[in-house]
Amino acid sequence: MSRTGALDDSEIQSEMNKMVAFISQEAREKAREIQVKADEEFAIEKAKIVRQESLAIDAQYEKKRKQAEVGWKIAQSTALNQSRLEVLRKRDENLQTLFEEANKQVTALADGKDYPAAMELLILEILLLLLSTDVNIVHRPKDEALVKSASDAALKQYKEMSGRESTIVFAADLADDSAGGVIGSAMVGRIKVDNTLSARLKILEEKMLPELREDLFGKNPNRKFYN
Repeated sequence: MSRTGALDDSEIQSEMNKMVAFISQEAREKAREIQVKADEEFAIEKAKIVRQESLAIDAQYEKKRKQAEVGWKIAQSTALNQSRLEVLRKRDENLQTLFEEANKQVTALADGKDYPAAMELLILEILLLLLSTDVNIVHRPKDEALVKSASDAALKQYKEMSGRESTIVFAADLADDSAGGVIGSAMVGRIKVDNTLSARLKILEEKMLPELREDLFGKNPNRKFYN
């Protein structure tokens, strides 16, 4: 026989318990959903922050690496330039030493047995270059006798070679402590030939400098033309 009418207290309590249980279950499920979503969002945000920080660190590292590379290249270039300058300085010192020694030998030539023959050739060259009937020869005072004797021989050779004659006027205006040799001029000094030993050595230095550099230091790979 079925029962009709109002629920008694126990039944009401049972229904209430069911409702509470249902609401609690719904709340727990909702809380789990919220927690899962929060965890996912946290993980995404965390990954984003980690990625940004990683990119920032990479960028900072790359910047410092490039700065270090530039600094290293500058230091290397500076060291290389200093090394090249030092090499060039040493080369110039060696060449200057060589030329100084040559100058000493030239000075010694003026006191040697070959000086008279050299003087004759120097005067003959002046005559052949000037081709003038009147020539002035400047010499050292202590070479006066030698110059006049060498001039006589040079004038004879000049006539044989050119068929011309010339008159020489002498002037002892070179310093006795100079290297020796003579200076010739014509046409009131407008044409001049410097045949002093120091001038001839200077010409020889300029002419031989490229060859001396090559002999002493090897060929220059950057040089394209040679005299």
